[in-house]
Amino acid sequence: MNQRSVSHSPSCAKRIRETRSEAGYGLSQIAVEIHRCCHVSLLRAQRLARGWTQTEAVDHLRALAENLGLTAPRTDADQLRLWELGMHQPRQSAISLLCRLYDCLAHDLGLAAPATGAWTPPQQPGTAGAPVDLLDSRIESTRRAMDRTLALGSVTAAQMDLLDERILDVRRQYLYAPPTKMLTELLNELEEVKTLAVDRQPAAVQVRLSEMTAVLATLIADALMKLGRLSPSRAWYDTAQNAADDSGNAELRARVRAQRAMLPYYYGPLEGAVTLGREARLLLRGRQTATAAFAAAAEARALARQGNAAAAEAAIAAAQRLYDRCDPGDQNDAFSFPERRMLLYLSGAFTALGRSSQARRVQEEALDLYPARTGIDPALLQLEAAICLAHDRSPAEACQLAGATYLRVPADHRTHILEERARDVLEVIPPGIRRGRAARELTEILALPKGPA
Repeated sequence: MNQRSVSHSPSCAKRIRETRSEAGYGLSQIAVEIHRCCHVSLLRAQRLARGWTQTEAVDHLRALAENLGLTAPRTDADQLRLWELGMHQPRQSAISLLCRLYDCLAHDLGLAAPATGAWTPPQQPGTAGAPVDLLDSRIESTRRAMDRTLALGSVTAAQMDLLDERILDVRRQYLYAPPTKMLTELLNELEEVKTLAVDRQPAAVQVRLSEMTAVLATLIADALMKLGRLSPSRAWYDTAQNAADDSGNAELRARVRAQRAMLPYYYGPLEGAVTLGREARLLLRGRQTATAAFAAAAEARALARQGNAAAAEAAIAAAQRLYDRCDPGDQNDAFSFPERRMLLYLSGAFTALGRSSQARRVQEEALDLYPARTGIDPALLQLEAAICLAHDRSPAEACQLAGATYLRVPADHRTHILEERARDVLEVIPPGIRRGRAARELTEILALPKGPA
């Protein structure tokens, strides 16, 4: 692509230079930002970071050569322009001077680096073969390179706090916004995190970026799961789990696994949900947190659907004991585990165990806790209430409740996961009754077009 056709105007570079200088950025970091934003070469970006014209840069280059006792290069503004456009390659002696002028390595200018990777002064005429202290040169150039790497990787605390605030806002939106819309929001924020994570960052910043990646990737995987896009959902859960493990945050590592257990819980195999819930519990052994309660509840309802009543009862008791002793966190955050979510998981466990009276009690408690603007959880609770009716030999009423619940959900929330849970109602009723009017009507309702996929 022709660089001149896409480069921004000099005013853009000036704006970056002024705002970043005020924020305390170094010249190397400013140059990198200009290079990325304005689509100019690294060589030109270094000049623009200093606010020099091409003529001024040539004057500085000649003055530097004279101060070093070298013959001034035969370079003019036109020659520098061709170098910056990548149309001509400077000689090695000119590259060395440019490195010294901009206090950087040839790599930072987008030019071919010397074989040693270090800046070495050009030899003066008549001194060929004179001893050069290459070690000292390498010591100094390496120090400068590391300083530039540290500067390039610096992200201010204010930047990280603003990014945290934006991600928290997305986490809150996720509770009620349709999954298709949220995918766009989540991918936008993850792109910002990726931009920062690509560069070398201090360890504390890198940990925060890994944590952000884990949170955003988990929500992307969850949105894809709701839409029935199972293969990409599994892949995104892999990414989320890798990022959480990279952060070293045990609470987050467990949280991602507990969340991931939903995928095999709804779509199989159930053993995967049991394993993930158990792994999450082991990561938090001895901790009395909302995530530990979440992990136990996730394992409990998967065990219940497997028919392992004794193990499910033990996991339910553990989840309730942990939840009674923990701080559930912000109830308006998709990455927390408020009481209504705990009750949703207990509803799933009690429903699968055939304990309809207990299931109905927690379903009613949970439904009272959901705000007016919310996602699909209330519908999932109503569908589990329908399954309880089917267990209690009220198949027609069960199908009617399931059909009415499904139709009440807004079209952009009426995704694949709701259809799958509604079909569980049909699976529970006796085969002979599935040919009845109520079951046929529910089947027809589930055949209606779903929301956007």
